[in-house]
Amino acid sequence: MILSDKTILQSIEKREIVIEPFSRDALGTNSYDVHLSKHLATYTAKVLDAKVHNQIEHFEIGPEGYVLEPGTTYLGSTLEYTESHRHVPFLEGKSSVGRLGIDIHATAGKGDVGFCNHWTLEISVSQPVRVYAGMPIGQLIYFDVCGDVETLYNKKSSAKYNQRSPLPMESMMWKNHF
Repeated sequence: MILSDKTILQSIEKREIVIEPFSRDALGTNSYDVHLSKHLATYTAKVLDAKVHNQIEHFEIGPEGYVLEPGTTYLGSTLEYTESHRHVPFLEGKSSVGRLGIDIHATAGKGDVGFCNHWTLEISVSQPVRVYAGMPIGQLIYFDVCGDVETLYNKKSSAKYNQRSPLPMESMMWKNHF
């Protein structure tokens, strides 16, 4: 079941959902709009390897914006820091963003109960497009979870994305054993 605007507000009051900074204007009927931070990153290697720690180079979007180019994986982050202690958060792109040919995540739209961080966005574009820090980039949708959660994400020793940071984070696939 998707949470309504009233239920999202009630969950924020109870600190079951945390959104910082929070703006009432960003609250939709059943979602919350998140914004692109000024932080972007790209991988430094031309060929990425799933078994090694691929390095990234961070940079910032200036006031004039930044032109994203096809064929490059950009890592961005949300301006908003979020926590979800009782609900499953899903991050979806806004339709206005999709209509510009921007995808904000290829595979990782679902968070876990207990996720506490800025969201890293896996951004790709179909043609060159200029983006700006602070622009609406996606929307968080919250779902009720059925049953009790045994271990929240932020309490798992195996969680790879627990280190709080406003910067986009590179893949930690290399930490898996395969």
